[in-house]
Amino acid sequence: ANWMSSLPDSTPLAHLNIPGLHDAATWNYSQATQDALAPATRCDGEIIYPAPVYRCQRRGMAAALDAGARFFDLRVALDPPDQNLVFWHSSALVSAGATVEDVLFGFYAWLETHGGETVLLSFQYEAGTRANATFDGRARGLLRGVLGGGVARRYVRQDGGGYLGMLGESRGKIVLVRRFDLDGEDGEGEEGGSGLPGLHLSPTKWPDNDPDAFALVYNETTNATAYVEDYYEPDALGTNSTVEENVATKFRAVRAHLEKAAAAYTADGGAEDTDSLFITFASAEHNTNIPPVVPETMALGNGTDATPDGGVNHQLVPLLQELRGSRLGIVVVDFFDEPAELVGLII
Repeated sequence: ANWMSSLPDSTPLAHLNIPGLHDAATWNYSQATQDALAPATRCDGEIIYPAPVYRCQRRGMAAALDAGARFFDLRVALDPPDQNLVFWHSSALVSAGATVEDVLFGFYAWLETHGGETVLLSFQYEAGTRANATFDGRARGLLRGVLGGGVARRYVRQDGGGYLGMLGESRGKIVLVRRFDLDGEDGEGEEGGSGLPGLHLSPTKWPDNDPDAFALVYNETTNATAYVEDYYEPDALGTNSTVEENVATKFRAVRAHLEKAAAAYTADGGAEDTDSLFITFASAEHNTNIPPVVPETMALGNGTDATPDGGVNHQLVPLLQELRGSRLGIVVVDFFDEPAELVGLII
């Protein structure tokens, strides 16, 4: 749980290999949860899928921190009464009780006892939650308050303008990654008028389900860039593809991006820009397939001869062993706890 503590303060965060969780808040989402919250978990005229479509983890964020994960992908929107920010995954309300502020206090408490570590929290406004829900003034105001208010200012590193920086200045702190635009921001990637710190990875510059990795400049002054692979649904396969085809297609995208990340760093561990960052999402699904390939199946396989090499997570193991010692950046996975050695191999 303290793997960062032994590293030099002068280590650029962009040079670390950081395990991450995709849709980290979905760990205890179940069919019983969905049934209980059925009136709230509807989309604009769309059918709600069974719970396994939305569940991307099976262990909580505290367990993930203790296992070594340091990047958390969090999707938020207003609760049904429009009172609090809570966690959603598409049209699925993950919990009616756990607010964004509650979870942040959990991270603050963990950092109090792990002062040599840092955590990157990626916040995204989740569209398609409730009928007619939008990222309106109330949602924006609450998000600005919870991420920039008094308590947050103590634990969230306060520099902005697209600066990732060094480990030393980040110890005991949260580095905010903002995948949303606020008033005063124009998608150019810098702090603008938002009043919030951290990296601004504007959704206007993040292509949806791009089968090819893309580059997102988040600091026009320094040309600091995020190189991202986020091919989350291999829909080019059509709707009658096999599980093995889906896993293989996603894994090809993951392999190509991790190899690109490894090649971007010189033999002595340097890079052209200490704030340029690689982010590889090894998470995916193909829920429109018949039958659906849900996140757990994509990550872990289906336990039959149809996936003889397991899912993406299992196939990552030999690749990570092959790339051992290379700098890979942030590697974001579903069901982080399987195989057991996965998080350690990313580090």
